[in-house]
Amino acid sequence: MTAHLLEPHKDRCHTITFDNGKEFAGHERLAAALQTSIYFAHPYHSWERGLNENSNGLLRQYFPKRMDLSNISGEQVQRAVDRLNHRPRKVLGYRSPHEVFFATKVHYTKPPLAVALQS
Repeated sequence: MTAHLLEPHKDRCHTITFDNGKEFAGHERLAAALQTSIYFAHPYHSWERGLNENSNGLLRQYFPKRMDLSNISGEQVQRAVDRLNHRPRKVLGYRSPHEVFFATKVHYTKPPLAVALQS
């Protein structure tokens, strides 16, 4: 399934880093299908998966720990994915992952929220 999802973008998949779970047992097929290198993080070295750890934290805004995920609809997942992929990131020069990945500039139709500062 992962190879199918990444196939249209295989020219941008230079490396993939996985955890050491059994769900990644088919990594050789994925590497061959995408013509990319696969790496595995060392156990208990979360800093080797920084983007993954940060993304998990951002996803927790939509799906908190201990939440029953069996009741989550595909639409809810897609909404969270869209919101996160269009969220500007400091590390990307305040561009969104979508803008960087697709080399585009997104023009938002809504102005940013104004914040009233009190002293």
